[in-house]
Amino acid sequence: MLTRIDHIGIACFDLDKTVEFYRSTYGFEVFHSEINEEQGVREAMLKINETSDGGASYLQLLEPTREDSAVGKWLAKNGEGVHHIAFGTADVDEDAADIREKGVRVLYDEPRTGSMGSRITFLHPKDCHGVLTELVTSRTEH
Repeated sequence: MLTRIDHIGIACFDLDKTVEFYRSTYGFEVFHSEINEEQGVREAMLKINETSDGGASYLQLLEPTREDSAVGKWLAKNGEGVHHIAFGTADVDEDAADIREKGVRVLYDEPRTGSMGSRITFLHPKDCHGVLTELVTSRTEH
């Protein structure tokens, strides 16, 4: 069962500049940052609030580390902006299987490692009314 909006992913050309915008404009601070070599991104997670299920909601700022990464290709085509929405779940495997049975394409056969050690998969945007959708089980949930 999906329990919350885990994060909104925002693609950007310059992570440091974008972090500074969110810090100076809204007061959001970086909670976590990392480079995900597999996905080809440098990212910063800005915590927005805690949630009733023990998780949190974040903005995830994503800068590609290579042009051929999914985010790099997306930026080249669309420019900066909202890249995806992610929903938190206690069991990404179970929810992905349930959603797949409803005819929605799940992009990974097995969940992959995401930010902060989470387990993630994505749903095809053409099956989700144009929205790239991520399912996330955070390390604290599994």
